[in-house]
Amino acid sequence: QVQLVESGGGVVQPGGSLRLSCTASGRTSPSYTMIWYRQAPGKDYEFVAQISGQRNTTDYGDSVKGRFTISRDSSKMTAYLQMNNLKPGDSSLYYCSNNINKGHGTQILVSS
Repeated sequence: QVQLVESGGGVVQPGGSLRLSCTASGRTSPSYTMIWYRQAPGKDYEFVAQISGQRNTTDYGDSVKGRFTISRDSSKMTAYLQMNNLKPGDSSLYYCSNNINKGHGTQILVSS
């Protein structure tokens, strides 16, 4: 069983930054691709970013390209999402996943 725990959410003003963390425990592997999704109330899940396990290849959703950066520290079994220049539209519940398991999410609110 793999557990994923997200942290780092909170309230931030437009233009601000936050860094989310996703730590894996249990029967996990640094070779897993790690993915960040988000879901705002009443909306579908939206792909945010992913990082591959083998070569750390990254990919981003169009709405966050140039503002968000995904990274990982395999020694800590942790993936990160650095979010800069946050906008009100980024307000959402952010989840991480390894394509098999998903955490409970961490809430981001971007508001002045």
